[in-house]
Order: sequence, then structure tokens, then C-alpha cells
Amino acid sequence: MFTGIVEEIGEVTAVEPAGDGVRVTVRAPKAVTDAAHGDSIAVSGVCLTVVDQGEDWFTADVMRQTLDMSTLAGVAAGRPVNIERATAAHGRLGGHIVQGHIDGTGDVLEVRPGEQWQVVRIGLPAALAPLVVDKGSIAVDGVSLTVSAVSDASASPAWFEVSLIPETLAATTLGARGAGDRVNLETDILARHVQRLLAFTPTAAAVPTEGGSR
Repeated sequence: MFTGIVEEIGEVTAVEPAGDGVRVTVRAPKAVTDAAHGDSIAVSGVCLTVVDQGEDWFTADVMRQTLDMSTLAGVAAGRPVNIERATAAHGRLGGHIVQGHIDGTGDVLEVRPGEQWQVVRIGLPAALAPLVVDKGSIAVDGVSLTVSAVSDASASPAWFEVSLIPETLAATTLGARGAGDRVNLETDILARHVQRLLAFTPTAAAVPTEGGSR
């Protein structure tokens, strides 16, 4: 479990084929200070498991499904990535509950610079649009953000906006994102649970009333 508060910007240093997936090595000095084999580390929002490590690096396996769902597809040495260690049970929940389970990717549609921040508009798959609400939480490349605007339900493509403060621009990879870039998206876990529950909720017309139909 993560909170979406990025601890450092790491760098992919090696990518090797591993079956139908890949094995990636990431330089992340802070993350490995207390990491152990089997620990979880979020790499640009994707929860990965440490299988090997050194003084300032760790290695993890990325399976095919994860490659298909995230921007780790086609990852190469030299790519900067957001790094967050799994949160400790006694730690502060500085962002929001983030699982590291990517729902899919979105495309940066527009970046509007301001004096103190940047507004970023991101297009998202239609299936994810109902899970993103104004003033709600979303993780973009593993960064916990508050949604500042959303498209109308009828808009195509669907989109949402986030406003990035200077700290977020400097401390994460989002400061280098521009129009056309792909980003990992994880919607709010509460919204996903509600959507699933509603899928099993019978309509009022289907609920039998006492004494039969009227």
C-alpha cells in the first residue's frame, strides 16, 4: 500500500527480457536504504517486488499484464521514474490510499503554465471517466493529486485536470511531462468498489415487494 507521496526520482539502468515480461533494474538510493528481498516499491505508480538489490539499486520483474497496462511497456535504460516505498502502518497518510495497481494509461492533452503552478489536462479511457470526480483523488505516475476539473459526461475524449504546485513539478517526473506523453493512472479505490457494488445491485423494478407485484 502506498500514499502517492513520491520519495525520489529514480532511473532505470537496465532492462532484460524475462519470459514474456522484463526484469528492470532501477537506481533509487533512498528506496534501498531499508529495502529487503520481497519488499514492494512503486515505480511511477506500478507496484513492483524487489528480487535483488545493491547499494543504490534494486531489480524487479515486470509481467506481461503490467506491461500491457502501464507505461513500463517499452521501458529503456535512462528513463526517470517516480519512486515510493510501501507506507509503514504507523506512518502518516500524506496523500491518499494508492495500491500501485494501474487502471490504465492516459495521454497528456495540454499543459498550461502559470506563475506558481501548472495545470495539466489528461485524456483518459471512457471506462475510467466515471471513476474520476472533481476534487477527488487520482494517482498520476504514482503521484497523489487532487482533480481540479473534469469533462462533461458526454465529452469525447474524456479528460480531467490537475494543478501541479512547484514542489510536485520539482520532486516528480510530472514537471517534465508535455502534450502527447503517456502517464499511468490509478483511480480512487473507493470509487472502484462502489462501481463494482452497483453492478450487482438489482434495479428497483426487479426487487419483489411484499404480497407480490402490484
